Amino acid sequence: MASKTSVEDVVEVARGLQAEIKDSREEVEANRRLPSSLVEKMDRAGLFRLSLPRSMGGPECDPLTSFTAVEELSRADGSVGWCAMLSSTCSLFAGFLAADVGRAMFGEPPSFRMAGSIRPEGRAVVVDSGFRASGHWDYASGINHANWLLCTCVVEDGNGPRITDGGVPETRSLLAPVEAATVHDNWSTVGMRGTGSHDFSLDDVFIPAEHSFKLFGTPCETTPLYHPRLALVAAWAPVAANALGMARGAMDGFTRLASESGSTASATPLRERSMVQTKVGEAEAIIGAARAYVIDSVDAAWRAVCDDSENLDSGVAVARLSITHAIWESVRAVDLLFHAAGTNAVHRRHPLERFFRDVHTAAQHVAGSPSSIEAAGQALLGLRPDSPGW
Repeated sequence: MASKTSVEDVVEVARGLQAEIKDSREEVEANRRLPSSLVEKMDRAGLFRLSLPRSMGGPECDPLTSFTAVEELSRADGSVGWCAMLSSTCSLFAGFLAADVGRAMFGEPPSFRMAGSIRPEGRAVVVDSGFRASGHWDYASGINHANWLLCTCVVEDGNGPRITDGGVPETRSLLAPVEAATVHDNWSTVGMRGTGSHDFSLDDVFIPAEHSFKLFGTPCETTPLYHPRLALVAAWAPVAANALGMARGAMDGFTRLASESGSTASATPLRERSMVQTKVGEAEAIIGAARAYVIDSVDAAWRAVCDDSENLDSGVAVARLSITHAIWESVRAVDLLFHAAGTNAVHRRHPLERFFRDVHTAAQHVAGSPSSIEAAGQALLGLRPDSPGW
């Protein structure tokens, strides 16, 4: 499947796949996974490895290129955009591996489709040359098409869990081939069904030490994308893109519906009603403003890293705030459109129904946590946030 991809290609390919994605939406929903033909095209285009280092054959997209590619996919279907976002976020963490190790693991050109978790839900027992990993992880989006798994563990030796100088258990992220895991088919949800975010487990699987890294430690890559202070901005900007893409997709679906349908109470097309016109205007302003805020602030944080600016900390704080804000503003916009559509919106034949369920599910991602808003406020007030990743 693998092929080389340029940064310039990924957004255009993502946009070009929209028609096929829309045609596959019911299959994605029913089977709780992406069709293999779509996976193959996305893999060839690099859409599962947007942040993979150039040293490993990846496109190493800047944060806004990744944002735009995920947004275009999500405009057609939230689950498809989510799977690209999740795997590409994992490809960002490949920057903590040595380049020659990454090339050996992922191939040349690379085939990189990763699922997994940064939550330390396993145990990694230290052995010669590596670890023996066991554990059970949840929310492994895209595991049905993944070829690698990110498994974060508490490190143990003969004396039990290792404790850091800070007094907390030492953790490490291990990369395991998907064939080593048992997948537990338990993804039954109100939304984002097509992500196939099943649980998986490992039972005493050997992982070489070089296939592991300290999450948010010192990366091997030294280019700006892998700067430690930018990590969660680069990782979470595509989460906002997924939500904003779904909001835009909901707007697309609503405008078509509004020109075709009335309601159970009136045959007057929705688009000719004052209340509907007002709600559409409100939703458009919400989507556009939230998107502009993310683009402006993420670009500023990116430029601060590239220029080694003293404004990096405040830039990161605003970028993190804009990401969380955009997720919840996307939900608000979709809610406005859903209720403006009336009973039309509850029918599965209209894409608005799917976007409504999916955007509410997507907002449960940690990037949407209110704690990010509090932490941003702390940073802007000159305090040190007590939230991880700051």
